[in-house]
Amino acid sequence: MSDAVVERLALIGAGLIGSSIARAAREFNAAHSIVIYDAAPDVRARVREIGIADVVEDDIADAVKTADLVIICTPVGVCGEVAKQIAPHLKPGAIISDVGSVKGAVVAQVVPHLSAQVHFVPAHPIAGTEFSGPDAGFATLFCNRWCILTPPANADADAVARLDDFWTRIGAKVERMSPAHHDKVLALTSHLPHLIAYNIVGTADDFGEQTRSEVIKFSASGFRDFTRIASSDPTMWRDIFLNNREAVLEMLGRFNEDLSALQKMIRLNDGDALFEFFTRTRAIRRSIIEQGQDTSAPDFGRRDKEPKA
Repeated sequence: MSDAVVERLALIGAGLIGSSIARAAREFNAAHSIVIYDAAPDVRARVREIGIADVVEDDIADAVKTADLVIICTPVGVCGEVAKQIAPHLKPGAIISDVGSVKGAVVAQVVPHLSAQVHFVPAHPIAGTEFSGPDAGFATLFCNRWCILTPPANADADAVARLDDFWTRIGAKVERMSPAHHDKVLALTSHLPHLIAYNIVGTADDFGEQTRSEVIKFSASGFRDFTRIASSDPTMWRDIFLNNREAVLEMLGRFNEDLSALQKMIRLNDGDALFEFFTRTRAIRRSIIEQGQDTSAPDFGRRDKEPKA
């Protein structure tokens, strides 16, 4: 077995992402020892029960004081407060990272609290499910998924390379970009789709009780996909929209313009324009499949309850 990438890994937060990192770090020997801290006592108790960490600390300072790599796995809105709490207890040379879906706001929150003796390398693994909590994680969550690093211009090259190695070890494909570029790209590819999903499901909820029950009963696969996305953690997504609001509003404006164009095509009975538009979007879907980011296999919401032997 190859040597671990880091000796001691500390994870702050044991939700889907934090618990998956813990499982993956153990499965793929990315860390020699794993320590977890979560602000919720019941979550810490559950982490102890399922045994995904070598140590579960009840004090955040004890969790980070000997860690070589600390990953903040909390909603983006509290990353700054976490950094403030751990900063006095970090050992010189430690690498500090995060998993937030917003980077500019996280950098602004975290950097003022950290000393020059530690290395902050923000990161965003583009992976997840609609489930949350320590039981929702699994070791292969990041396999063949992108993890974007957004190191500052003056970042320590060895620290960036080591974090790159860590994410690669647990299965991710690593890309690097600036925080501002990351936030604009993710506003379109992730944040806007979630906002649209929340809105469509909310529209269904605005119907009368009888119509709403029929919408639920006769949901086609498209609506079911929206309800899956819209069931994601509300705290996390509230913080994402508030902390990436400029990029989200820019993409929402572009979306509204394109939606108005589609309305005009339908109103004018312009079948040729609709066909050309749908053909272009279908090609994008095929490109996603070709890059291994999804599968073409249909499920239509009818996956087996239990895996077949």
